[in-house]
Amino acid sequence: MAFKPMVDILDDEKIQSSHHRLVRVGVISSTQNSVSIHKEPNEESVILYQRMKDDLMNVYYEVESEHGPEFNPIWYRVWGGFAHRKWLVDVDYVLNPVTNTIHEDGQLGEITVPYTRGMRYTSIYGWEQVWRLYYQTTHWIRDIITGPDGNPWYELEDELLRYRYAIPAEHMRIVKDTEFDPISPEVPPEAKRIEISISEQTLTAFEGDNVVMHTTISSGALTPNKKTPSGEFRIGSKMPSKHMGDGQITTDIYAYELLGVPWCCFFELDKGIATHGTYWHNNFGYPMSSGCINMRNHEAKWLFRWATPNGDPHEWTRTGFGTRVSVV
Repeated sequence: MAFKPMVDILDDEKIQSSHHRLVRVGVISSTQNSVSIHKEPNEESVILYQRMKDDLMNVYYEVESEHGPEFNPIWYRVWGGFAHRKWLVDVDYVLNPVTNTIHEDGQLGEITVPYTRGMRYTSIYGWEQVWRLYYQTTHWIRDIITGPDGNPWYELEDELLRYRYAIPAEHMRIVKDTEFDPISPEVPPEAKRIEISISEQTLTAFEGDNVVMHTTISSGALTPNKKTPSGEFRIGSKMPSKHMGDGQITTDIYAYELLGVPWCCFFELDKGIATHGTYWHNNFGYPMSSGCINMRNHEAKWLFRWATPNGDPHEWTRTGFGTRVSVV
């Protein structure tokens, strides 16, 4: 300690007294498979080491760096240095009691661990690995079975491929029916509207002239094939869980397979453009998607409950002539 600079001593004390957060490296970019740990909260500072996709890290505290980036200047103090939060998503590790019954139409569940590996049993090959599922993703449970470890596992059904596989039951919590209860049901549907600004990367929800939500989002990347379409729309379809991506059964964690994208409100049905939760990046305020409106998971869930048509806890898809959406 006697030979350490005072700034390092103070930093050590700050780390030791902090309540650590857990984050996962959520990189899905085909051109980037890791994040850099810098000596200082500055992209121009020395890179000390790399952390790969799905690596877990403790966050000791966060800083708002004068070096930016301007739209997202938050950096995390991690072991040995600093990491920009762009690809770092908060996770937790919570084990859950196992339910005794599953609704005949399926029961929605939410992953409560950083990630878990799905498994599929066949009489020819036995238990085989399939997709990896991530924290706060949502999936439809169809049955309770005995897993390869002899413990209860939930058998899930993939919404897109109708493919069944299983995960440890304790890794998933049952989403309560009350979590689908509409927000502000007394407000006339036509008094509700959503405005999305591409230039400002914001979403605002109104009840009449009153703002009831205002937040940053990530729209489609500013390229012709990924740009979020502008115009006037209506929410026409809502899904509490959606498999997005190429639709392949794979163990490759770098494949473009986004299973269990939560709390989707589709407002442009031809191209499949929706507001939805996001579990792979933390870069809100900057265009990041392939056209959809990326939102923080809890905000996407709020919007799902607030907007019409109202969702149902046992309907995989709810359609209707819903809330107005303006994209400018």
